[in-house]
Amino acid sequence: MVEHDLGGVGIWTFAFDGQPVGRVREAAAEIEVLGYGALWFGEAFGRDTVGQAWLLLGATERLVVAAGIANAALRDPMAMATAEHALGEAYPGRYLLGLGGQRVGGRSVEADGYTIPSGGKPLALMRGYLDAMDAVPQYGPRPDPAPRRVLAALGPKMLALAAERTWGAHPYHAPVEHTAEARRIMGSEAFLGVEQVVVLDADRARAREVARAHVGGYLESAPHQVANMRRFGFGDEDIAGGPSSRLVDSVVAYGDIEMIGERVRQHLDAGADHVCLQVLTADPTALPLPQWRELAALARDSSFAPAAIG
Repeated sequence: MVEHDLGGVGIWTFAFDGQPVGRVREAAAEIEVLGYGALWFGEAFGRDTVGQAWLLLGATERLVVAAGIANAALRDPMAMATAEHALGEAYPGRYLLGLGGQRVGGRSVEADGYTIPSGGKPLALMRGYLDAMDAVPQYGPRPDPAPRRVLAALGPKMLALAAERTWGAHPYHAPVEHTAEARRIMGSEAFLGVEQVVVLDADRARAREVARAHVGGYLESAPHQVANMRRFGFGDEDIAGGPSSRLVDSVVAYGDIEMIGERVRQHLDAGADHVCLQVLTADPTALPLPQWRELAALARDSSFAPAAIG
């Protein structure tokens, strides 16, 4: 059995969608050389999750490539299961499938004139989607080891389902208090890989404005994010009219590398196995390579305990 570990610190990004494939390959290879153990990528209106995974896995040799997340609204469970098998066979131990998306988000979402329909109640939909994936016959060689799955989980019931049916959970845009609660709900054995938004800028006011715009966009378009903030004590005064500084500070870490490292440490101490950093900059169209290079010191820090796939 092949085993690849994620390390304590990885990268999470949407930035590849705006870049040509050659640039993406170069950046992924550099992320591996820098010492990160895992590279997470989102899925929206750029490359589809399966194509992006092939691109990133083919450009690297050891890096774990993680869908964070593959949108269940965009493909049939059979298509997802057979793609998972193919990626797992081609790159043993290196592909991690995160599942979630608007189909299980409870309502339709419209962006740029395109509507992603809702499929209904999130918990029942995700359970059914997993059942359908598991029921797909496997012809040909079986991946060894079998690919791992995690769920994009925030609420208590989805976290419990993640622990019951998959390797664990991948919470997104959540405070450290959520990490502790997720660990309590899922128990000690489930994997917990949390996304952490960061702005590497010592000017706190400038960094907070970049962060505020980012967080505000999610609160306007993602009801599940609003619900999660309310679970942790944030009210209308924090959410309405733009996120409060208190809310932004709970979700985004900013400052120098030491301050960001402290937030990573807080998540690990609260029960996370792995923290993947989503870097924000004033120019969202640019690859944040300078920041990834600087933050790589955290990935190479042996005091951050690794989590393993395999």
